[in-house]
Amino acid sequence: MTTDRAVEPAYGLQLCVDSAQPHDLADWWAQALRWEVEVQDEDFIRRMVAEGHASASDITTHRGRVVWVAGAAIAPPAGTAPSPNRPRILFQPVPEAKTVKNRVHWDLREPGSDDDRRAVELQRLLGLSATQVGSGRQGPWTWTGLQDPEGNEFCL
Repeated sequence: MTTDRAVEPAYGLQLCVDSAQPHDLADWWAQALRWEVEVQDEDFIRRMVAEGHASASDITTHRGRVVWVAGAAIAPPAGTAPSPNRPRILFQPVPEAKTVKNRVHWDLREPGSDDDRRAVELQRLLGLSATQVGSGRQGPWTWTGLQDPEGNEFCL
């Protein structure tokens, strides 16, 4: 059944990625996607510890800033999408190492991707320490299989 009112998105989207070093991996993916790491409010974090809502074991420092141990998030640059509907990727700590292939991976699609632009983007990602693990082709489409510094697979 349709209505006359404008259809709003049902959900915002946040992907959660298990990580050995969530703050470092958030930094890496922010560079890879040209997104931004969400800034954590140091004063708020300190106040939560001082008021007993969190403990010293809940916080750490990253690049000289106080941050939550529980992870770090990245999002597209401000202004690229309405704030509540901006996609977000949260990197959260887990004690175990990655041991098997991801059940979900990301496909990065360079706008207007011709072979030359794709080659430049591939070199940029490799320069950020991505690892090339394969390639494929289906009809006119080609892709390169890569891994991030923690071994998570993605394609370009």
